[in-house]
Amino acid sequence: MKPGFVYIMTNKNNTVLYTGVTSNLPKRVKEHKEKFHELSFTSKYNLNKLVYWESFQEIGDAIFREKQIKAGSRLKKLNLINSFNGEWEDLAEDIEEIMNPF
Repeated sequence: MKPGFVYIMTNKNNTVLYTGVTSNLPKRVKEHKEKFHELSFTSKYNLNKLVYWESFQEIGDAIFREKQIKAGSRLKKLNLINSFNGEWEDLAEDIEEIMNPF
């Protein structure tokens, strides 16, 4: 059983949103921050701030949730972020040890 995470990244001005899914959230966020994929959407728009995330026991559930979030309006995404992280702080440090449950 592979875990899954859905997450939302933004830029320093909180103007552009990106919703993604991964099986290793700390690694993926690090890739976004380091612009590992130089031609990607997140690199192009400097999306290097993690503002929202959810975890799932199975990657398939995370993929389903990602599709739900992407299908929603921008307002729904903003409300989701505000309910989870009202200050829009970068949550990257909070998830560094998430893959090490013990």
